[in-house]
Amino acid sequence: MPSFDNARILVVGGAGFVGSNLVRSLLNQNPKQIIIVDNLLSAEEENIPGDSRVVFHHNSITDEGLLKRLPSNFDYIFHLATFHGNQNSMANPLADHANNTFTTLRLYEWARSQSQLKKIVYSSAGCTIAEKTFGKAKATTEAGPVPLDLDTPYQMSKVFGEFYSIYYYKQKGLPIVRARFQNVYGPGEILGAGEWRGTDATVWRNVTPSLIYRSIKGMPLTVDGKGEATRDFIYVKDIAQGLERCALTPKTEGDVFNLASGNQTSILSLAKTINALTGSKAPIQFRPRRGWDHSGKRYGSPVKSQKILKFKASTPFREGLQKTVEWTIENLPLIERNIKKHEPAMKQQPVLAVV
Repeated sequence: MPSFDNARILVVGGAGFVGSNLVRSLLNQNPKQIIIVDNLLSAEEENIPGDSRVVFHHNSITDEGLLKRLPSNFDYIFHLATFHGNQNSMANPLADHANNTFTTLRLYEWARSQSQLKKIVYSSAGCTIAEKTFGKAKATTEAGPVPLDLDTPYQMSKVFGEFYSIYYYKQKGLPIVRARFQNVYGPGEILGAGEWRGTDATVWRNVTPSLIYRSIKGMPLTVDGKGEATRDFIYVKDIAQGLERCALTPKTEGDVFNLASGNQTSILSLAKTINALTGSKAPIQFRPRRGWDHSGKRYGSPVKSQKILKFKASTPFREGLQKTVEWTIENLPLIERNIKKHEPAMKQQPVLAVV
């Protein structure tokens, strides 16, 4: 098995929630250098580890001047940049295209010039091919099929990224492997990180950090419908390990893998568990289902990644939630500073449910 020892690594989106956790994990494996490119659209510089081996470029990977300055001898590239997330992409499809689809195309065109590239890992999303159902869900496998009827520009962009990944692997020989995320949670996800992106999902960006913060503060925990929607929650350090396995496992070029726990958890159960962990009596507030979201119940099959990558999500859900609660409490000043900077824009909009 190859390793990251003495490797030069590019992490696009490395200041973000998943990216910064990945960088910390990589630093424990003796790389020569990690270069982060992040425009901080949905991230904060505080997330970047202070290490002499880390070089940070506050820029978009689409900037030609930056691309000319980057080294030509990367061993590994992790592409995690995205326009976060579904609701914001509906508010601004052009920004989603610029920061999702175009970043992938531009990165792959540039990567063709890399002289010793061993692997590119592209982060995709399990929601893109999940069955559209609020009934009994089946585990989504890597085989698809990929539907044409998608709910948001974000989902479309992630599929376009997979199309480009396959094209550049087959036609241009780039060693790309695709990783389909499920619902990632854990320490390091800062509510309100980055710039205003058009909706209050800029702040209430994902269900787990939003509910944890609300629970700690005694605010209502807002969930859609009766909380019957389910997600496959996977701890961020497990995701980082899965990404590393995608990069290091031989003969995965051109392939795709779910990074999933294989378990379903309802949003109502999530909210109740969070209140139990925080000791809060915060009420659970039920809101109408989101009209655009049709994949209510979904989870990913981990079978293929366990067999080929030897990857298994190992963090028990309650344990991961406890660590996330502890991190949130320790970082409340950082979180509240980022929430506060969006207050003028949020006052213009109704509060939305979060998932």
